[in-house]
Amino acid sequence: MMLRKSVTESFGAAVSCLSTSHLTDEVIRRSKRMILDTLGVGLLGTSTPVFNTVLQYSQRQQAMKNSKVWARPGSSLPPQYAALVHGVAVHSMDFDDTWHPATHPSGAVLPALLALAETMPVKPSGLELLLAFNVGIEVQGRLLMFSKEAYNIPKRFHPPAVVGVMGSAAATAKLLGLSPSQSIAALAIACSSAGAPMANAATQTKPLHMGNAAQGGLEASELALLGLVGNTQILDLESGFGAFYSDYVPHQLAEVTPTSYYRWALEDQNIAQKRFPAHLGMHWVADAAMEARSKFLDKYPNANLNQIKKITLRVPLSRYVDCPVPVTEHQARHSFQFNCCTALLDGEVTVESFSKSQMNRSALKEMLLKVHLENPQDNHSNFEKMYCEIAVETTQGEMFTARCNTFYGHWRKPLSHEDLVQKFKANASTVLTPDVVEGIIYIVDSLDTNQDCSTLWSNMHLNKEMLLTDERYYSVSA
Repeated sequence: MMLRKSVTESFGAAVSCLSTSHLTDEVIRRSKRMILDTLGVGLLGTSTPVFNTVLQYSQRQQAMKNSKVWARPGSSLPPQYAALVHGVAVHSMDFDDTWHPATHPSGAVLPALLALAETMPVKPSGLELLLAFNVGIEVQGRLLMFSKEAYNIPKRFHPPAVVGVMGSAAATAKLLGLSPSQSIAALAIACSSAGAPMANAATQTKPLHMGNAAQGGLEASELALLGLVGNTQILDLESGFGAFYSDYVPHQLAEVTPTSYYRWALEDQNIAQKRFPAHLGMHWVADAAMEARSKFLDKYPNANLNQIKKITLRVPLSRYVDCPVPVTEHQARHSFQFNCCTALLDGEVTVESFSKSQMNRSALKEMLLKVHLENPQDNHSNFEKMYCEIAVETTQGEMFTARCNTFYGHWRKPLSHEDLVQKFKANASTVLTPDVVEGIIYIVDSLDTNQDCSTLWSNMHLNKEMLLTDERYYSVSA
């Protein structure tokens, strides 16, 4: 019996298989009418203000100085595309920071700001860059607080694609010095670029959510600067930003005056910074698994981990991070089971853990089959409240258990400054020379006193491998 295709499969098949032979005379006649009508209204539309504004914006990109691409000497892009590719880079391994209510706040904001700042005639100071960045973070935090749903691990929309684009718009609006009405317009425009379904989590498309947020926010501010407007009540309406959250209840921000004190959301809620590149929930699992491994090896130092008969994980119910046998690195980064077994086998989870060679180990594949998930009712799908318990049962019937309530790197237990710097060095040194890495650390540390923040990005495109070994790159890029 032939299996029936899913709806998605049927769409894919139709797109692939339809040909000109399938067209009928009536379909051709009606479609000609549609084309003619569309061309007519489109030509008429070239006289409208909105067309002229978008055209002006697009034409500016040809004359505007490009932004350099990180770690790609000789490559540059129009700023909105630099924001796109750098936003993708930031989230490409799910290694970027996480906030609560749940989102990745920095990746949508910083790429947009740096791309914009590099093209500005007068470069902002480090302090001005810091202000704009914090405005972008603040807008995301406040919007998330307007919904109880937003506090939990997301089920429908990926948060950076919802609030991230709003943060990008707010940050770039601040850096451009937009007026209050223009800033409102930027947020309204950005809201029409918001939203990405969680179905694309654990795929290559998920990093695009961050890139799109960075790009969309920057474009929204540039369009607002040129006079494009949107709904001036965009954050008040159920049909505005409220469309993304069924329990959306917005509140006014505190009034800001030149002399008033403002309480930033970042003051009340710290940020989680990850020790290895995977979904935040994996970090509870890894820490619990490493503790159980330690207990096992303390008692049996020379024991073979093949003696493990069964592994029980008690974690929150969250379908998109329940991936029993991951095939791709993106699935592995969203797999309770994979990160548990990796931590048990290796005593750590690292960047290399998600390589093909490590994923394809027979010992890992065999251990994955021993993992059983339980979802206790008191274990909430919430990064503030969740925990992970692990029970490792051996073939001799012994049990080794551990529980992680707060992993190292969580906002309740943040990375030390030394460990954060070490993480940066380890990551940046894969593409930059040691002197450049050290220079960036110094520049970031002194941003608040730096009168020209251009020093921050001036060397970030100098890929050490290309500089030293690949002369062909320059001829290709030219």
